[in-house]
Amino acid sequence: MCHCSVMNVAASTPRTRVLVVEDEPVIATAVAQRLSAEGWDVQVCHDGLTAVDVARGFQPDVIVLDVMLPGIDGLEVCRRVQAERPVPVLMLTARDDETDMLIGLGVGADDYMTKPFSQRELVARLKALLRRMGRSVSASGTPDAEPAIVMGDLVIDKSQRRVTRKDEEVHLTPTEFELLVALCAAPRTVLTREKLLAQVWDWADASGTRTVDSHVKALRRKLGPDLIRTVHGVGYALEPPHEPTMEQ
Repeated sequence: MCHCSVMNVAASTPRTRVLVVEDEPVIATAVAQRLSAEGWDVQVCHDGLTAVDVARGFQPDVIVLDVMLPGIDGLEVCRRVQAERPVPVLMLTARDDETDMLIGLGVGADDYMTKPFSQRELVARLKALLRRMGRSVSASGTPDAEPAIVMGDLVIDKSQRRVTRKDEEVHLTPTEFELLVALCAAPRTVLTREKLLAQVWDWADASGTRTVDSHVKALRRKLGPDLIRTVHGVGYALEPPHEPTMEQ
């Protein structure tokens, strides 16, 4: 039995496709109606297994994904969906638990919000995610490939959006990639959380500083703890890794 519904707006032109995965009907309906009012094509699923199947056929541009779901949870949904096709994911969590947030970022989520949340903020976050994805698509489609950023054993291929460290490829979410590029653009320079929020997340206010902190922690877990330095009360700086040395 498919626990999925569709809310379509006019189908004459391609619309931004949003998959909402939420098992609480009241929340799912409210979110779907709000996103449909933005002119987006919205599908709603209420369980994890159905969401994976629907994502495969619907090919959403962005996913709003609750952590707690029947069948398989949102973390496993995110893991399975990202394994098939990279797509920006905003996770919803019922508790302000940093461990849950870090796990979500680790399996491929790009952002998260804690319930209860503002519908207006949700729309703003999703639009920011879509803008970042639009920038990445434009960058990857340019005819002249940008030279790779090489810092010691860290290599960032901006054209292919691939990152390797110590010759091993590291999977980063679109947001993690943008954050790393922003830090690499000014090595050893301390960038405030507010500057990073504006540059990477397109946020005009400083209400999401914990989002920056959580993404930095996710980068450290994937790339090593030595790469990004914390300047307490200010922000973060990228410390270029040392060049590998040849044994005599």
